[in-house]
Amino acid sequence: MKLKNVLIVVRDIERAKAFYRELFGFSVVLDGEERVILTEGLVLQEKRVWEEAVGGKVTAKGLSSQLYFEEPDLEGFVRRLEEYGEPVEFVNRLKEDLQGQRMVRFFDPDGNLIEVRTPAH
Repeated sequence: MKLKNVLIVVRDIERAKAFYRELFGFSVVLDGEERVILTEGLVLQEKRVWEEAVGGKVTAKGLSSQLYFEEPDLEGFVRRLEEYGEPVEFVNRLKEDLQGQRMVRFFDPDGNLIEVRTPAH
């Protein structure tokens, strides 16, 4: 078995595409309007369509999952977050864990939790 994609629910596909393009450098692989596949296998799904498909409501900021990334220039990435065109809500600002790995957590515009760390040693 092989994991192919990770799907996250978004309210506005265009807004989400811009966020992941500008901050993470992702590009569109397949644009189906209500569902978009980005590089790295990230799938953006319109909230309305997803709720119809699963028969339930999506809860933003549920804190039950997160997207995890590693970035060698974490300070530069945090500056890009702070300078992004719309406010980014931080869960925690830049901090260091007991093993010396630096990290930041924040929400994307739709309340999906993201963690970015320096690469593990």
